[in-house]
Amino acid sequence: MAGEPLRLIGGTGSPYTRKMVALLRYRRIPYAVTWGHPAQELERLGIAPPRPVLLPTLLFEEEGELRARCDSTPLIRRLEAEHAGREVVPANPALAFIDYLLEDFADEWGTKWMFHYRWCRPADAEKAATVLPLTIDVSLPPRELEAVARAFGDRQIERLWVVGSNTATAPVIEASYERFLVAFAAHLEQQPCLLGRRPGAGDFALFGQLSQLVGFDPTPRALADEMAPRVVAWVDRLEDLGGLEPTEADWNDPAALPPTLRPLLEEVGRGYAPALLANAAAVAAGDAEWETEIYGAAWRQRSFPYQAKCLGWIRDQYAALDAAARAQVDALLAGTGCDALVAP
Repeated sequence: MAGEPLRLIGGTGSPYTRKMVALLRYRRIPYAVTWGHPAQELERLGIAPPRPVLLPTLLFEEEGELRARCDSTPLIRRLEAEHAGREVVPANPALAFIDYLLEDFADEWGTKWMFHYRWCRPADAEKAATVLPLTIDVSLPPRELEAVARAFGDRQIERLWVVGSNTATAPVIEASYERFLVAFAAHLEQQPCLLGRRPGAGDFALFGQLSQLVGFDPTPRALADEMAPRVVAWVDRLEDLGGLEPTEADWNDPAALPPTLRPLLEEVGRGYAPALLANAAAVAAGDAEWETEIYGAAWRQRSFPYQAKCLGWIRDQYAALDAAARAQVDALLAGTGCDALVAP
């Protein structure tokens, strides 16, 4: 299999698939995409599925056979180790930590925006329920499509609780999305990526969510068109940065980051951080649910062990910093609310 393109199984409606495909394009890593359900495709290929099976699933040659791997954040670090050049993790450790934090925020909090907007309103839900099955099989017969769309849409709407979306939290989720649009548009006036003139892993994670919010779902796209056309343009550009020629000088100096980054970190600290901390405490206590206050509103949601691991991984990244890098990170996070994530 030496020299073969990296195989990826995923869906166009999956933000994590779009994250990884855009990253592979930028990094100029040869790849081949199969649009489909990973579990079905792995069964067809006779490859043992990962646990759990997630979108996207990538196939790597390991010990002479193909093995399925998923979870975009560790996959990006594996690709960093296996492919030199055009890296998306900054060499500067303080900047790398901020990039990791922003990537985690986009992956775990940004998906609340995406899933909420996709399934909470009839117009968005009807489009998603009809079009997304067609991205897997564009030739579905009309009657079969109607049945699949109905079952798929009902199942997804019933799962809004997974991201904590309900009548009480909907205003919090939507206000967070709108604040982020405005803050990110202001940041893009200063530079084309989160941490400079070249993309980090955080950019691709954010692109993955916005590829849906801005590129597919009607309601959040209309908001972006009205409030942040600069973000709409950014999403179109991030789709393929294979022609960009980055240099190390294109990363920001962590001691001189543009002030427009701070409102983005504040959105992480005041929205996502309380959720992470409350969830982790509930998981540690064995509680099935957690409740906290986010932006002055009560938020109640089922506990998830994976998000508890996310907090642990953020703290691991912070603990690995040397004294100088940690001082830089502390200065950047002070007062944003993100400092609570790394507090002893």
